Amino acid sequence: MASYQKYKTKNGEKWLFKLYTHVDPKTGRKRSTTRRGFKTKKEAQYYARKLENELESGNQNDNTLTFKEFCEQWFQLYQEEKVLKPKTVNKRYFEINALLDYLRDIKLVDITLDHYLGVLRKLQQKYSDTTVRGFHTTAKMIFKKAMQLEKINKDPTRYSYIPIRKVSASIEDEDNNIPKFMEKEELAKFLQYTKSHGMYLDFAIFLTLAYTGLRIGELCALKEMDLKEDDGYFLDINKTYHNTGNSVDYILVKPKTKTSKRFIDIDPSVAKLLKSVIQENREMRKRYPNKFHDKHFIFINRHKYPGYPLYPTVIRFRLRRLLKIANLNQSFTLHSFRHTHTSLLAEAEVSLESIMERLGHSNDLTTRQIYLHKTNATRKRDAEKFRMLMDGVVDFHQ
Repeated sequence: MASYQKYKTKNGEKWLFKLYTHVDPKTGRKRSTTRRGFKTKKEAQYYARKLENELESGNQNDNTLTFKEFCEQWFQLYQEEKVLKPKTVNKRYFEINALLDYLRDIKLVDITLDHYLGVLRKLQQKYSDTTVRGFHTTAKMIFKKAMQLEKINKDPTRYSYIPIRKVSASIEDEDNNIPKFMEKEELAKFLQYTKSHGMYLDFAIFLTLAYTGLRIGELCALKEMDLKEDDGYFLDINKTYHNTGNSVDYILVKPKTKTSKRFIDIDPSVAKLLKSVIQENREMRKRYPNKFHDKHFIFINRHKYPGYPLYPTVIRFRLRRLLKIANLNQSFTLHSFRHTHTSLLAEAEVSLESIMERLGHSNDLTTRQIYLHKTNATRKRDAEKFRMLMDGVVDFHQ
């Protein structure tokens, strides 16, 4: 017979059960096992009954359970135990599928540390280290739950690590590892072509991205009341956009992290442009009083779904079109504007702490890479200026 108890964790209340499994033949004492981490008493009861049945049948460990089968169980429990944003659910789903490419039909109990490290190495051949870290995090959660439910006796991820890539020491390779961003001249050219060849809202969208470093979801979620004026202009970043299906369906969720909720000071010219967009939206609202989606978004559809926020896929398409017209690097992405904003701030000698606060980062390796890359270039220019200043002061050839 199992006993049940509620206990507190930093993430809220959980349930555990304690079940006597057998009598020790040497001591005559009852031996028990305790399982923790269940969201409800009903869930704890379910797994307690399941374990009792396994003990009675003499088959406590299911040696036929595959990684895929357990992933399905884990993913369901994961969604029941936490309040998750749709973006997080989609991310975990993507990470599970990547792991399934290598572990799908392998029995859970047969996955060893060496086997798992081999999977990480194969994933590194296809994905960036940041993405591989996401796979690794998900795998650790999966195997931790498998241990908790006693599906396995050893966790193959416990002593695992992400293998270090072999990095060339050449300057060229070092530069290739820097995230893509536009140099100031490239950005100027892009914005010029956007102004002359862009579709409706293109100039306002890409100027805002370049001058604020906003994530694309943050930009799509901007509303009229987020543009504020108090001894200057600033944007109140307090939500992000998530597309749930077609071009109309969307939800607004909390920003990516706690530090993502922030205020961004903006240039008066950007504020003036946003105000003109808002005024045009209000005029459109009058033209379509019954059809207009009146939620006060700034960057909106104008035709089939007037008032609905533009969604990232449309903006990505527009970016590719403009890059082609301007004959610029086709590998630039919407996130490149965020990197570009970082590089320009670094070139303007804004501190790393201020840049990360503006971008809504608590800690980000990519931002640091760009910052160091640009500040190194600035230091080289400063050294050259000093050399020119001192030229002729000392004759080193005498």
